[in-house]
Amino acid sequence: MSANMLVFLSQEPADAKWGGNALVSFDAEGTTIHVPDDNQLAAVQRAGRKLDGQGIKQVTLSGEGWELESIWAFVQGHRNSKSTSEVQWPTLEQADEAELQARIQATNWVREVINQSAEVVRPSQLASRAGEFIKSLAPDHVTYKIVKGNDLIDEGWMGTYTVGRGSERSPAMLRLDYNPTGDADAPVHTCIVGKGITFDSGGYSLKPSGGMSAMKADMGGAAMATGGLALAIARGTNKRIKLILCCAENMISGRAFKLGDVITYKNGKTVEILNTDAEGRLVLADGLIYASSQKPEMIIDCATLTGAAKNALGNDYHALFSFDHDLAQRALMAASEEMEGLWPLPLAEMHRNMMPSNFADLSNISQGDFLPGASTAAAFLSYFVEDYQNGWMHIDCSGTYRKSANDKWSAGATGMGVRTLANILGDDERVEQTAE
Repeated sequence: MSANMLVFLSQEPADAKWGGNALVSFDAEGTTIHVPDDNQLAAVQRAGRKLDGQGIKQVTLSGEGWELESIWAFVQGHRNSKSTSEVQWPTLEQADEAELQARIQATNWVREVINQSAEVVRPSQLASRAGEFIKSLAPDHVTYKIVKGNDLIDEGWMGTYTVGRGSERSPAMLRLDYNPTGDADAPVHTCIVGKGITFDSGGYSLKPSGGMSAMKADMGGAAMATGGLALAIARGTNKRIKLILCCAENMISGRAFKLGDVITYKNGKTVEILNTDAEGRLVLADGLIYASSQKPEMIIDCATLTGAAKNALGNDYHALFSFDHDLAQRALMAASEEMEGLWPLPLAEMHRNMMPSNFADLSNISQGDFLPGASTAAAFLSYFVEDYQNGWMHIDCSGTYRKSANDKWSAGATGMGVRTLANILGDDERVEQTAE
């Protein structure tokens, strides 16, 4: 068994023999990360990625300068999709150690479930794994129900059923209730809705192979929603929160939904299908209808919804949409506090009129040249939120998965957004503690 490599931090530049602006250097003791004055945490994360890329899998962070955020930055960079890295760190204060362990637990679950293949993570399994994960964190405060297959028809969840009916693997909806109040009649503070498309072929609007290769990760929104709730629970949120995951596999068969089909939703809205590859919004609609029925103060949906958002922001930011300016500002502040990427894209009343249909209330895609696909997707969702102008935000999760590695991240799932979501869910408690 090989010994762990010791890793030190230094404000001093590396010896010239290691090259100008060298990030890491090596000696008999181990390796030193030479941290610049600006953007220190990004440099530490890049160093973690560099060491993992060199095959240095077992490390011990040693010496001075290692604190919660620098340790977290290194762990983020050193982790990889094959789960072969091992990092040890100096003793932290109890609160910081608890926070670090909670982040690792939540994001490890998210990364693992996204990175696993669609043969392993089926719709009903995604729902059950998420339910069991959250229940394991607070057994006395969590209950959940999974509705799947034809039972979705009986309850009126036609979006999820329709998208998933073409697959041999049944679609499923998870409805989880985290209620730490002890009062069965306590009001629901937040509903989180996650898109759980465990594989997206595009359906009859078939994706090319290059666009399909990463579609095991099309349930990244459901994973992020689950991880965000998990971290919020670990941080001690005392709010009643409901998690709704709409899970399906979008496949081609004689039973698959087709262009020209019309879905009638539980709230009475009818939707004409003009592109079967715009399926995420169809399942999210069910979740948002259910969330609205719970009369929460806030609804958040998380989804890897559009290529347009990823084209606009790349992998380093999630896209934020909301008609509620104050809520959007809270979310942006939360992302800033957690040092994660979140950026607002436009959402206005005009976007709600860009999905006309000759046969239904609306179609599932915008029509015309140069239309803003990410904004119209968000606008589509607004038709299924009872009070869409207040207390609702949509996060298009552009950064949950990377097809290739860069200097900070390995290929695969990132766990990005989990901290931001947990921060939003704990916002009221944070404000109260600050006031005290």
